[in-house]
Amino acid sequence: MFSQTLGTALGDWLADSTDLGYSGSTILIGAILAILGALYFITRWNRTTLFWAAFILTRPLGAVLDNLFDKAPAKGGLGVSDYTISAVLGMAMVLALLVIPQRSGRH
Repeated sequence: MFSQTLGTALGDWLADSTDLGYSGSTILIGAILAILGALYFITRWNRTTLFWAAFILTRPLGAVLDNLFDKAPAKGGLGVSDYTISAVLGMAMVLALLVIPQRSGRH
C-alpha cells in the first residue's frame, strides 16, 4: 500500500507540477526503468535493490500512462475512453495467450 500510494503521488506530481506533462513523465520514468534493466544485465549490482527500484517505479509509470490516455487533450492527454482502453487491453491479453506458447515448467 505504501509503494502504491507514493508511486501514484510521484506520477501525479511529475505530470502536474513540472513542465514534463504526461508524455514527458512517461518517457522519464520509462527511461529510468530501462536504465535499471540495463544495470541488471551489465553490472553486478544487488539484484534485490534493482528489483525493488523497478517495482516502485512501475506505480508512477502506471499512473502517468493512465492519465496520458484518459485525460482530455486540452489537459495534455489523448482523450481515449475507458471502454476503448479496456477493449484494447482485453484483446492484447487474449492475443498474448494465443501467441505466446504455454508450456508447463520443468520440475
